Amino acid sequence: MQKSELRKEMISKLENLAVEKKQEIEAQLAENLFQSEAWQGAKSIGITISQGMEWNTQPIIEKAWEQEKVVYVPKCLPKEKKLVFYRFQSYDELEIVYYNLQEPKANETLRVEKEQIDLLLVPGLIFDERGYRIGFGGGYYDRFLTDFPNQTISLAAAFQLINQVPKEVYDIPVEQIITEKTSQ
Repeated sequence: MQKSELRKEMISKLENLAVEKKQEIEAQLAENLFQSEAWQGAKSIGITISQGMEWNTQPIIEKAWEQEKVVYVPKCLPKEKKLVFYRFQSYDELEIVYYNLQEPKANETLRVEKEQIDLLLVPGLIFDERGYRIGFGGGYYDRFLTDFPNQTISLAAAFQLINQVPKEVYDIPVEQIITEKTSQ
């Protein structure tokens, strides 16, 4: 199956997941993340502001703040097709941009270099055991990861894992996938 077909199928599956089941999976994903060595050793994390059918990142962000970790969230630069991260200390620092995404207000927050992010939580829809993923199709994270020097993790429900993701030369795998069952 092509990436686009796999993507469409998984989006449908995620959108149709019962609310209670989604919350149960999210709670276990977060718990497994918090128990990981990568989380425990990180002083700073890079994470998206979730929306819709994505796994809720708010409890993860709030746990990071509680544990005095520095949180960075991305802003997309569509003309350049790249991500830049900004320090995130309050939901007041966000604005609604295209596709209803919530991103940091660049003029109110501090832009950081990728080296400052100890642990990057990489979003995606479908993963394989090698860490390759199918995201939402923009290629933003693959471009960001080309020279990212620190740890990468993705959170995924077990049903988001397949044997082999069709990969392109520019695809960059994540180092670890954490599911609601175990960390891979």
